[in-house]
Amino acid sequence: MTGTRALGSAVAALAGAALWLVAAPPVAESPIRFAYRPIDFRLESCETPERHAPETMAGGVAIFDYNNDGKLDIFFTNGADIGTLKKSSPKYSNRLFENDGTGHFKDVTAKAGLAGTGYDTGVAIGDYDNDGYEDIFVGGVHRNTLYHNNGDGTFTDVTAKAGLSSKPDPEYGPLWSVGGAWVDVNNDGLLDLLVVNYLQWDGDKEPVCLDNGHQEYCHPRFYGKTPNQLFLNNGDGTFTDVSVSSGLRAHPGKGMGVGVADYDLDGHMDFFIANDKLFNSLFHNKGDGKFEEVAFDANVALREDGTYISGMGVDFRDLDNDGYPDICLAALDNETFPIYRNTGKGDFVEVTSQSKMGQLSEPMSGYSPMIADFDNDGWKDIFVSRGHVQSLLASSHLLVAQNNTVFRNLGGMKFAALTGEAGFAAQAPSRHRGSAMGDLDGDGRLDIVVSALSAPAEIWMNQSPGSNHWLELRLEGTKSNRDAIGARIKIVTKSGPQYNHLATSVGYASSSAGPVHFGLGRNASVDLVEIHWPSGVVQELKNVPGDQLLKVKEPAR
Repeated sequence: MTGTRALGSAVAALAGAALWLVAAPPVAESPIRFAYRPIDFRLESCETPERHAPETMAGGVAIFDYNNDGKLDIFFTNGADIGTLKKSSPKYSNRLFENDGTGHFKDVTAKAGLAGTGYDTGVAIGDYDNDGYEDIFVGGVHRNTLYHNNGDGTFTDVTAKAGLSSKPDPEYGPLWSVGGAWVDVNNDGLLDLLVVNYLQWDGDKEPVCLDNGHQEYCHPRFYGKTPNQLFLNNGDGTFTDVSVSSGLRAHPGKGMGVGVADYDLDGHMDFFIANDKLFNSLFHNKGDGKFEEVAFDANVALREDGTYISGMGVDFRDLDNDGYPDICLAALDNETFPIYRNTGKGDFVEVTSQSKMGQLSEPMSGYSPMIADFDNDGWKDIFVSRGHVQSLLASSHLLVAQNNTVFRNLGGMKFAALTGEAGFAAQAPSRHRGSAMGDLDGDGRLDIVVSALSAPAEIWMNQSPGSNHWLELRLEGTKSNRDAIGARIKIVTKSGPQYNHLATSVGYASSSAGPVHFGLGRNASVDLVEIHWPSGVVQELKNVPGDQLLKVKEPAR
């Protein structure tokens, strides 16, 4: 009898457990989800026991359509022999991958002529000669390269012809560029080139910084500052250095990222430069060929507590749909990823804490932030490629290899961090560096490409669930400024307005040159598309269906 009661109790308990299992609510699917896809590229930075500074700073990525077939392709910068700064082995080759339209790629580097020769760090994409084909600027250690797109699948090194050959600066010595930005600073229809330089580095005079008996990468304070450079496009394939006359040279730093936007909507493009353990720089374009550095006046020079941080990459776009570009930059652990909200009055207010980004990013180290709507809900999110600057032998208290994270915008300026939930934990953590974004398979969802030191690169295909709508705009300017970089776009749906602008510089050392993307949420169409072209022309399109890539040409004046 006792045994029967015991058996009955056990059965009842199992039944109750079964009922509990059946009744338990399902685990909610992450609203933003990515799936890993490999690509045959490994970032080789020639890491040595001496821990030369460039070894930990390689890794720019670009997404752009190099052959105008409507499919976004991928370009990776790569390192070189750290002793000679030359690509002494094929493993150091920069790489160009052509997209078949489904997000699968083939290596076309050799045919394109883009293997490179030096220690390359960053990349900037733009059509500097307005021939309708995207050109490539590659920034590197003591050497920069400009590749002209010939329109037949090949590129030509035109650095010397363009007047961009690297020469030691008379005051600062050889310069080390981490990339830059193409932007028309004087509204003449020609893309000019901003080159962002990092710190003074001499491989024969590397400082020694020990960690548990072995050398580690040294703090930026052990290296001198360098000036950024601005080159005006002459319209004949050559450039003029206006770094001094523009005012940029008067503010040297240790730049690691540049964001480009017209933050005060005065019709002139401005620059925000994230500096490593220094004041950040905000260069306001006065419209007369001059820039004024206003970071302190605009409240973006430092974090709100007044401390220096390791300013890495940056993105400069509207996060709260109020029409004014905001700023997000990445930094190292215990420094957070600061967010500065544009007040619309010529300055910014830091909202890192209020947005929850402070507590979410406190334990993280990041390199390349990108602002975009990854779940197409109408609010731009923030992706950050993550990894520490130190080597894998660094002190055990440092989390060096990390998984990437996307911070979902919950509406305006509140974020939730998605790492494993977004699928990024499907791959082992790594020292991620550059990142770029674009719709690689034409499904209306933004995909991501990331590089990682001494590890395979990663493609993250966006497989976010749901049926949110979207719209992508491929803008084509007139014969001057074909790229339309600097164009501002406003869309209006039943849910309200959204804003974005065309700029290809993004994150750390990287470039995203795809169409301008908008998530529409539940709205199947857009009531109004308003485009402010760099020329001053304002164009309106009404009742535009969603879920399409729309090509828009600038109307004649």
